[in-house]
Amino acid sequence: MEKYQEVERSIIKKYRKEIWNRFTSAVVQYKLIKEGDKIAVCISGGKDSMLMAKCMQEIQRHGKFYFGLEFLVMDPGYNALNRQRIIDNASILNIPIKIFETKIFDVVAEADQSPCYLCAKMRRGYLYSKAKEIGCNKIALGHHFDDVIETVLMSMLYGAEIKTMMPKLHSTNFEGMELIRPLYMVKEEDILKWKRYNDLQFIQCACRFTENCVLGDNGGVSKRQEMKTLIKKFRQTSSYIDQNIFNSVHNVNLNTVIGYTDKNGKHSFLEHYDE
Repeated sequence: MEKYQEVERSIIKKYRKEIWNRFTSAVVQYKLIKEGDKIAVCISGGKDSMLMAKCMQEIQRHGKFYFGLEFLVMDPGYNALNRQRIIDNASILNIPIKIFETKIFDVVAEADQSPCYLCAKMRRGYLYSKAKEIGCNKIALGHHFDDVIETVLMSMLYGAEIKTMMPKLHSTNFEGMELIRPLYMVKEEDILKWKRYNDLQFIQCACRFTENCVLGDNGGVSKRQEMKTLIKKFRQTSSYIDQNIFNSVHNVNLNTVIGYTDKNGKHSFLEHYDE
């Protein structure tokens, strides 16, 4: 078999329970893909987005209805090494990528505050815009299970609210566009195992301001990295705490919540306490 065929086989066979079943469960449970969709699979060059691309190819090939795929790589100003690594991996994995250039890193370099927030916001805007330009109605991002539970913990510990990363969202700025996260149920440790099993090398950090990350140095400690460390400790304590965090935002009991916010504003339990 060709290398890409071995990789595809590993998703369906060796990692069927850990990756393929979890991927398809998310697609079905959250209704992420509909017949006639044209989805822009957004590839950053890391392990998550590359695995997502292969999973999307597989479900398109074996699915029960037709939908279209485009594989978009936005170059925000990568160095030559990172850009070539993405191109080489796409070739190895038989992913027909389309690259388009932006000047995001140049713009972010001039930002006085929150360069990471600005970069993420601009990236998403460019991806929506390009996807819509080529006729797509959805963009797919490679966020996984660990990203979800890290977001829950960060929101509680640093944002004083209970909030999660949603499996899909309607765009507020690009009419008719939607964002989906097909790896929503796939754990990062299983993505790493898949990568190592297939002896694949992806870029780990492409930010111009932390380019030492390219060779595996994670750089400074961010709030998200703090959450990764905390979750690692939880997993050492119990095998089901991480899943319970994930499940908790699927099972919110409003009868025991002091307050909550919806599209109509903020609400308190006192509104209906004496009814």
